[in-house]
Amino acid sequence: MIDLKSKIMNLPSLGTIATTHNLTPYRALGQNFLFDLNLTRKIAKAANFSSNETIIEIGPGPGGLTRSLLLEGADNIIAIEKDTRAISALTELVTIASGKLILLNEDALKVSISIMGSSPRRIIANLPYNIATKLIINWLRTPTAFQSITVMVQKEVAQRICAEPKTPEYGRLSIITQWLAQPRILFDVPPGAFYPIPKVTSTLIEIIPRPEPLFLADRKTLEIITAFAFGQRRKMLRSSLKKIGGEYLLSATNIDPTKRPEELSIEDFCQLARVYATIN
Repeated sequence: MIDLKSKIMNLPSLGTIATTHNLTPYRALGQNFLFDLNLTRKIAKAANFSSNETIIEIGPGPGGLTRSLLLEGADNIIAIEKDTRAISALTELVTIASGKLILLNEDALKVSISIMGSSPRRIIANLPYNIATKLIINWLRTPTAFQSITVMVQKEVAQRICAEPKTPEYGRLSIITQWLAQPRILFDVPPGAFYPIPKVTSTLIEIIPRPEPLFLADRKTLEIITAFAFGQRRKMLRSSLKKIGGEYLLSATNIDPTKRPEELSIEDFCQLARVYATIN
């Protein structure tokens, strides 16, 4: 009896699959495909998953990463794909996976990924560029639903997620993500690894949700504070926070009103959020 690994290795190449099913990447869907199985297996290995976990993949396209997840031992993959052409292209892989791969023709922005399959869950994906940040922020609304989030994003996005205070990349995305999780950059992937070749370098990033937020604060309030602060990031805090009672907030937290937002720590922003919550 031919094992699953042999069946996968005997499948047509990813390029052939894409051609046969007219799976040309759509810019509107942020599609950039990975055809190098050595690279997709490197991504799968980096995610450090166990066979008993639910693996959720977003935008599998022709199935390069999906094949690699199966080759690395995944027994329960839920792949979410909006493009009906890719659904057709993955039919044979679904068949030979014999129940280990469930394919859903859905929009990842509109489905409740946090309740899919059973816990523990991991998200492993080469994310569409145009919705990557929005997806990550959405998933972090229920962070403890996931063991980890291992995703390919634009390098600029990865740098913003992991940025430290007093750096140009530090901002709202850094604060919200690091408040709720521990992110780290795993490795970069050059543009030439993708089809079509993007104009930017991509980065595989790992995000491990914290059991609880780093500091006490209400999420919506923290989002309000950071929105006002970084909406005018070149201005001093006394100016950028003026419309929401900045003078009182900064005085109550003993934060220098002449500082700019990138100089504040996550703890500082959480302090501001807690005080703001008492007057609203």
